[in-house]
This record gives sequence, structure tokens and C-alpha cells, in this order.
Amino acid sequence: MARNVEIKAQVDSLDAIEPLAAALSGQEPAALTQDDTFFTCTHGRLKLREFGDGTGELIFYQRADDTGPKESFYVISPTATPDTLREALTRAYGAIGRVKKQRRVFMAGRTRIHLDRVEGLGDFLELEVVLRDGESAAAGMEEARTLMAGLGVAPSQLVPGAYLDLLASR
Repeated sequence: MARNVEIKAQVDSLDAIEPLAAALSGQEPAALTQDDTFFTCTHGRLKLREFGDGTGELIFYQRADDTGPKESFYVISPTATPDTLREALTRAYGAIGRVKKQRRVFMAGRTRIHLDRVEGLGDFLELEVVLRDGESAAAGMEEARTLMAGLGVAPSQLVPGAYLDLLASR
């Protein structure tokens, strides 16, 4: 199973962070529209992500719902028919929520920097440091902390859980 180290932080302004992310990346960002439907899952989380172009990905992941950097295990399966897959999974397992967002993705080495505008929640930064086979999570956590500092993100801005959890708590 693939692994990464993740953080999620609520931010005041994506416009303030974007130039910093662009400087770390040195590349143009990818702009994505994402519509995530979460399904009942007893051993982690299962979501279907539909992109604005009509394609999608079924994503299973396991991670702690802690604030700071945390290790995540995941499997991604692409799909060309997210609508029918959503219907099948909803009928089989039950949908528990939906998260819609606009995302700009910058790559900084092996790290994905996500600048997210989440419908009903506001602006967030996510970092995903992709781990190599056999690499310790501690190395990814250190890289995440270094990038947080470079992006001006304070530990007090970190949030636990998933966007789904934040929406449910409102």
C-alpha cells in the first residue's frame, strides 16, 4: 500500500500562501474541481472523488485523526464512470457525506501542496509528502514541518481529521 505523511491546516488566505507555494514548486499549479463522496467503511475511509472532467478515483485510506504530521496508507483506483460507481457504492454501503472543493496543486519535490477552497468550510492547506518504500514516517514528518515553516503555517493552524469531519461538526 502506498504511504505518505499529511498535514491539514486552516488558513486565512490562499492568496497569501500561493506565491510561497509557487516559489517552493517552481512550476505552474494544476487547478482541480473535486467532488468527494464518502461511504460507510469500518477500517479507514472510502471515498469516490469525481473530477470536473467527469473522471474519478476510488480512494481507500487509513490514517490517525491527529493534528500534526501523520502517516497515511492509501490505495487509489481510477474510474471513467464515477456516477455509476457512486450509485453502486451508495446502494451497497451507504453514503455518509460529500465534500466539494476547488484545489490548486503545486509539486515541491515529492510533496504535493494543496491549496483548497472547501464549500461550507473555507480555505485550507494540505501537504502530502510521498514516502519511498522502506522510508521512515519520521523523515516525511520532518519534511512536512520544514515546508509548513516555509509556507508560514503555525502548528496552531493544524486541524485533525478530514474535511468531512469538519463539515459534520458545524
